[in-house]
Amino acid sequence: MKVAISGKGGVGKTTLAALLAQAYADAGREVFAVDADPSPCLAGALGFPDELLEKLHPIVEMDELIEERTGAKPGTTGGFFTLNPQVDDLPERFSVAHREVRLLEMGAVDLGGSGCICPESAMLKTLFTHLLFRKDDVLILDMYAGVEHLGRATVDFVDAMLIVVEPTRRSLGTARQIKKLANDIGLKQLWLVGNKVRDEDEVEFLNNETPGIPVLGTLPADLAVQEADRLGIAVYDHVPALREAAKGMMENLNQEIGVQADRSTT
Repeated sequence: MKVAISGKGGVGKTTLAALLAQAYADAGREVFAVDADPSPCLAGALGFPDELLEKLHPIVEMDELIEERTGAKPGTTGGFFTLNPQVDDLPERFSVAHREVRLLEMGAVDLGGSGCICPESAMLKTLFTHLLFRKDDVLILDMYAGVEHLGRATVDFVDAMLIVVEPTRRSLGTARQIKKLANDIGLKQLWLVGNKVRDEDEVEFLNNETPGIPVLGTLPADLAVQEADRLGIAVYDHVPALREAAKGMMENLNQEIGVQADRSTT
């Protein structure tokens, strides 16, 4: 199972990624989690201890490795470099594991809107494709806002994209944009997850105003999420309401993906 988690910055993508990763691990699944955000923080949300945090470094910041594999120095554009560098050894080499969740930090490339091809982007695109082709039991992708990491060649390997939103029209507008981008590359398996939901009125609002995306579930608003971050504790352990909600979404997702699989074979 390969699940990509997207949404506008600040809506709670990383919180959901951490909750689902630990829920699957506690259910006995082998979980590989990938932090593809420009400012990786999934390790903290998972409660990784300091000694493991010190071993984690985003691949995009490993200048010597990128130059070795692509043949060009990071930060350069133009010239010649390898567009499909060797990456098959990187997931095991640079990931760390805690409580049955293995985590890799990729980071993201800031091209300043130029759209240029650079050694860093070549490395990340190749690594991302490799991760989708791996045989991991459960792959959780905490993505940067949007679908820029995905392409037509890899979209068939994503079982689901979860778009995290807050119960506001502005947040749903972002979900609508992400849906269009996802549909443009052929990704149709989309589900909405409402975060920071305070009451049944907001649940009803999400169900009524969703931009044609089924609602997988919701996470209740709880100030203990921020407290968990301050204390360096996994949100999964510190906020029981979110843990139970994540387990419910895991079960719903398993069922929905099973239904999709059945339909594809009939």
